[in-house]
Parts: sequence; structure tokens; C-alpha cells
Amino acid sequence: MEIHLNRVDYVQVGVTSQKSMRLLPALGKKATQKVAIADHDGILTCFGMKKGEAVPVFKTLPGQKICRMDLGGALGTPREKIFVCSGSQVRGFTKKGKQFLTFEANLTESINAMYVSGADLFVCASYIYNHYCDCKDQDYFLSGDKINDITCVSSEKLPHLTPVLACQDRVLRVLQGSTLAYDIEVPGPPSVLELYNKDAGEEVLYGTTDGRLGLVQIGEHSAVAKWEIDNDNKKGGILCADAYDIVGDGVNDILVGRDDGTVQVYGFDSSNEPTLRFEHVLSESVTSIQGGCVGKESYDEVVTATYTGWVTGLTTESQKTEAAAGDEFRMSKETQSKVEALRAELEQLQGKVLQGREQYQQTTQSSTAVSAVPVFSINDKFTLCQDDASYSLTLEVQTAIDNLLLQSDVPIDLLDVDKNSAVVSFSECDPEQPNGNFLLATYRCQANTTRLELKVRSIEGQYGTLQAYITPRLQPKTCQVRQYQIKPLSLHQRTHSIDPARPMNRLSLVGQFSFAEIHSWVVFCLPEVPEKTPAEDDITFYFRNTFLGTQLEATYCKGEGHFQSDNISTISILSDVLSKEATKKKINLNISYDINDDSVSHTLRMIHPKLEYQLLLAKKVQLVDALRELQVHEGNASFLIPEYRSILDESASLLEEYKKQPAHLERLYGMITDLFIDKFKFKGQNVKTKVSSLLEILDNYDLNSLLEFFNDV
Repeated sequence: MEIHLNRVDYVQVGVTSQKSMRLLPALGKKATQKVAIADHDGILTCFGMKKGEAVPVFKTLPGQKICRMDLGGALGTPREKIFVCSGSQVRGFTKKGKQFLTFEANLTESINAMYVSGADLFVCASYIYNHYCDCKDQDYFLSGDKINDITCVSSEKLPHLTPVLACQDRVLRVLQGSTLAYDIEVPGPPSVLELYNKDAGEEVLYGTTDGRLGLVQIGEHSAVAKWEIDNDNKKGGILCADAYDIVGDGVNDILVGRDDGTVQVYGFDSSNEPTLRFEHVLSESVTSIQGGCVGKESYDEVVTATYTGWVTGLTTESQKTEAAAGDEFRMSKETQSKVEALRAELEQLQGKVLQGREQYQQTTQSSTAVSAVPVFSINDKFTLCQDDASYSLTLEVQTAIDNLLLQSDVPIDLLDVDKNSAVVSFSECDPEQPNGNFLLATYRCQANTTRLELKVRSIEGQYGTLQAYITPRLQPKTCQVRQYQIKPLSLHQRTHSIDPARPMNRLSLVGQFSFAEIHSWVVFCLPEVPEKTPAEDDITFYFRNTFLGTQLEATYCKGEGHFQSDNISTISILSDVLSKEATKKKINLNISYDINDDSVSHTLRMIHPKLEYQLLLAKKVQLVDALRELQVHEGNASFLIPEYRSILDESASLLEEYKKQPAHLERLYGMITDLFIDKFKFKGQNVKTKVSSLLEILDNYDLNSLLEFFNDV
């Protein structure tokens, strides 16, 4: 059953953080709800709707950036007290705006997640969890990886309130007091947690940064995964979620807000599996989402807050106007007065802008002029996509982007992104020069573009920095730079386990280095490793190469490190980089290798299906033009054999796929060449002179011939 919702924009505040907007409980069954929203200017705003207008209830003075908001109240009473956190401080406000609490959590880092229940306050900084009861310290926990969100489960089946932490290493950690009760592996880094039933229940919704959604049932000693939705349509990462019965069938629906502006509503059919009932795309990332009734009594709606502070409702109330004769629309007196008020406000604002520009011109021409650089906020994300082994760079600015310059000192490929409408142009680069560039690309954006999504693919073993210079449409012209590290093993992704049956190569290091030093080297080499040195004496991480599917195990402690992989090239890259890092610190390393020759043929067999597919794709693309010419010449394609007819039928999708994957074939050739050189490097042989023979075999590719060549040299 599809549902129809209509968009209504309410107000705009400053830039907002994740989960910083809440709906206060309604006073009556059919009454409208007030909206509380906090922004980066430190302002907490509470408003309600009256005759179609947003009427402020209260607004606090500006202050330190507000990162999170939650509602609380005495147990058994409505959750109508508003709690916000700024830095390491938590403040509480009544629904009328009176401040009744200022609590300093005494954390060295800013609070980035919070949950309130009765007299209990749960806060999380990057790696630290703290529980306070009546503002007194109760429990403390140090997480192994960054904490993104927290919620607490209360139920008759559980003996006490149970905190659940969403951690960056693809794990939900369930706590009991100050200790870890157990953890739950999830398919992606969880970014948000929400209770499916707010009153009581053990079911917790989670959303991940790679766009997956799932539900787990929390027990005292273990958890049960109820269902999981993959991100098959390649939508953005999930920033917020809520459970609310928008359909009115007595079952909570799931509301989801994503970082690409997508708002989704999932309902449940008879099989208890969630199905998509509604989807709407906003122009910027959705930071908060709530179900309730704001605009008009008895009309449910999905209320969202976006990155730039827009509060928008998707309401069940019909917004259509009646058409009169001559296709002119009759507007109610209420709507007419609203339009007139907006026109008057627009004229007033235009006058203020002109006045401000004149004042600015006068001050800049005076002898004591000081240029004021406009400050603007950027929301950026640089993440590895496991589906196509590329990095997605998302940049969102609170004002329109004029242009973006991308500069890289390492070889990377730019991939096509459907959502990106900016015009790209490339500048010539000379990588041989000192501090030379491998990439210089400029994106010129269309008017009102506030969000830009790009995709790049790196080459493992080549590491350096990718820089983005963002220039918004502001006067005077100003620019901000963002830097992103391309790591030596950039296409590796954290995983929970590896296959022990694969043939593995081993690299061992022994030397006078501390645990913190070797951990910093691993952080330098691999993505998704927490920067904070683990609290344990030793640690093991597992990784999977998103491009090839090969694996890596890293185990290390003070003075010792062991790395195992079924790909010799991974071991070779690690050996080179770790040696360089140790040399910089003047640390002598004793390096030993245990090379398994079977791993080479194993890796080649893993490359085989990808290489075969790309060779076939390239062959089909080469035939497209000739087949089209034949079709035009003959008038139809009926005389062609079925294979060629299918190439003609699929020509558009084939060309699009080939265009989206530039240099894919060359990349696979490069990996096989590196594997060939690395195999013999560990045997003390230099086989670079035989690379031309290898490329000849690849041009007439056959797996058995390739395996023979690797074994015969």
C-alpha cells in the first residue's frame, strides 16, 4: 500500500548536527506538537504552528555549538524536558524554555551522543561512555573504536536499563554496568540507533553509513537479528531514523533520513518484512527525522531537519488547490495573506542586502579597511564503497557552491556519478616535477548547488593526499581546503573474520618499538583503524580487499607484529611502508617472510572472473559502432547472429558501464604485473625485463597460459 505525503516547509535555523530536532509530546489526543531544534550557533528554538504560521514558543541566546538533543522527564510522565549538549556540557530546559540544569560532564572531548531516561543520563565522547544518575558518576566504559550513537533498552525481560553503543568497527556493543556484556556484528559501520517501540521493548533499529537498515532484539546475554535491508539502490548513508505509525494501521512504520537527502517510509506487510511505502528527495542531507502531528490537528506527518537548518514536514494533509475557469487558482484568504506577507518580507530582505552591499563597498574603500573573510560550514564525508571498490567524496556547504578544485599527488581515477550535474574540466599535470600533481580537476557547479558527490578510485601501494578546494558563491571570494589521506592499502575494509583455509603469506616484524608506534604505522597503512591506541596489550584486525576479495590479518603488540595475507602484493606493500616508517623513527627492524607459492595461483583465480568480464565488455564495446553501421546500412539487424543482436540491444547499457569504469582493465593488468614482480622479488629475482612477455599473454588472455607463465619463469 503506497502512501501519499505532501511537503510543507516550516522554518529555517542555523546549520544542524545529527539528531538535534525533536517533537514535544502533544497536550491532547488530536492536538498539534511543538518542534524543538538546536543548531551550530548554539541556539535552541522551540516553535508551534498556528493558522499555518510558525509561532515561536522560546528561543535561547547564541552560544557554543549544540551537537545533540534528547527529551526526558520523570519516569512514567511525558518526555517533555529538552536536553542539549555543547562541548562536554549538558543543559536542560522545560517546554516553556526555562533552564533548570547545567551539568559539566568533565570529559576531555566533546559529547557526540546522548540518551536521557528519568534521572539517568548516558553520554558518549569519541571513545568514552559515561553513565550518570542524578548527575553523579555511575558507570564508565572505554570503547575499542569510535562511538557514533547510543540508546538504552528497558523491558520486563531485562533486569535493568541496558545501554547499546553503535561503534565504527561494525559492532553494536551491549553494556552491563561498566563492562561489555556482548557485542553484535552488523554489516556496516552503524551511524544511528533508535528504539522501535519507545515505551518499552527490546528491539533496536540501526542504520549504517553505507545505507543499510536493520532491526535487532536485545536480550540479557545475546541478541537476535530480526531483519536487514541492503542498500541495493545505492542511496546515501543513514543519518537518522524513527518508528511511527504514519499509515494508521496500528503497526509502527520506519522513517529513514539519509545523507543524500532521501526520506523513506517503510511499512510492514503480513510477512513482517519491511517494504518501501514512500520516498521523497530533499536537496540536502537529512540530519533528524520524527513522526508526529505539527501542521494541523489529526494530520500525521514526517518532520525532517536538514543540514542547513530547514524544518520540513511531509504531511498526510492534502495541499492541492482548486482550479477555476481559465486555469487560474483560487486561493483561500489565509493563503493569500501568507503570500502577501512573504512578498513583503522578500522586498524587505532585498533592501537590506542592497544596503549591506553599499556599506561593505564604502568600508573596503576607506584607508582603515579590513577585509572580513566570510565563514562557512562544510559537511564532508570520504568513505570507501565496498560494492565498487571506490571512494565516495561528499561535500555539503550551507550556501551555494561556485566551484571545486580537486588536486592529488597520487594516481587516482575519477568515476562518473549520476547525481553530479557539475561541469568538470581537467588541467595538464607533470608528476615528474618536485611536488608534482597526478590530478587537477575543476568542477563548476550550477546555481543553487549546495551538495556535490564525487567518486575516485586509488591504486594500492600508491599513497599520498587528495585535496579539495571549495569556493562558495560568497563575496568577497573565499575558499576552504579539505585534505583526505589515500592510504597504502586504501582498498581494504575492516571485517569480522577471515577464511583460515586460504593459502597465506606471512610477514613478521621484531624491533624496539612501542605498541603505540606500531599501531600508528598500521593506522597510516590501512583505513578504518581507530587512531586511538587500543587499551589491550595486543590487538588483531581483519581486513578484506574490496576490489579483489583477498584478505589480511594484522596481529601486533609491543616489539612484535605479524601480518598474513593470501595476496603477496599486500605483504610487499606492507613490508615497504612499515620499513620506511621505522627508518624515519631510526628503529631497526628484524623482518622475516614466509611465502606460500600456492597463494599466487589462488590470487590469479580470484582475479580471473573480473578480468574475463572486463575483456568481454571491452570486446563488445569495440563491436558496437561497427554493428550500428551495419544495422543502418541493411535497414535492420535481423540478419545478425543472436550474440551480435544482443550486443546491439544492450549497447546503451554496455557503453554506460564502460564509461563508468575507466581504466578498469588497465587496473587489473597492473595488479597481475605487480603480483608477478612481487612473487620473484621475495625470491631475490628481478623479472621486470619479462613484463612485456606477461602483457602479451594478457592481450591473448587464457588462465591456464597465465598460470604456466608464472610457474615457468
